[in-house]
This record gives sequence, structure tokens and C-alpha cells, in this order.
Amino acid sequence: MTRSRAATRRLAVGDATFLWSVRHRHEGEAGRWTDCREVLRLRRLGTHGHLLIVFRGGPGRMIADGYAPSGAVGTGGGAWLNLHEPGTVRAFLDEATARGWDPSAPAARQFDGWELFTAAAARR
Repeated sequence: MTRSRAATRRLAVGDATFLWSVRHRHEGEAGRWTDCREVLRLRRLGTHGHLLIVFRGGPGRMIADGYAPSGAVGTGGGAWLNLHEPGTVRAFLDEATARGWDPSAPAARQFDGWELFTAAAARR
């Protein structure tokens, strides 16, 4: 049986369990996509609030767009991370928490993934 790359997965961190998934999203009209992005979504099991870490492509910022594999995000400097790897997810979770995300908060919180990228890459 093969796991869907978009399936929700579990990540144990100490006594807490987080649910996470990676999605590729588009906005715009069919055939005219104007906003292509990779989205890492996390939430602590038993809570309603969640964290969205969003990566949009642009100059020096590469995302999975048909040429790179699903979940790949990278910089023009050659650094790449795979959002489907639990270690990468943990690095982003740790960095978002260090920057103030409270996993027990009931509201959603969104981060620009590129603001966390360098620190998460260093954690890997």
C-alpha cells in the first residue's frame, strides 16, 4: 500500500503529537495560475488551532512546480529542503515555536516559509 504524499501524518515531539500535511496550492483561473505555492500545515493533536507555513515561488525561491519534486523548496543559493521529511517538518515546527507560535492557541497562525527557511535549514 502506498501512502499519499498529501496524507496527514503524525509527528511525536516529547509528550505532544502533531498532525501535519503538505499541499501544493494554486489560485487563479484554470490555465492561468497566478499564485503557485507549497503549504505545510501543522496542528497539535487535540487542539483546533493550526500553523500554516507558506512558500511562494519567485526570484531566488524555488518550489515544486512540475520540475522539482513534490514538497521541494529551495533558494537560488542551492539550499533545498523536502517538506515531506519529518526532520524538516520538526525543524520548521521548532523555528515557528521559537518565533511565537503557540500550539495550544485556538486560532490559526500563518508564516511566510521563506522567513523561517534559513533557520530551519540550519536545524537540519
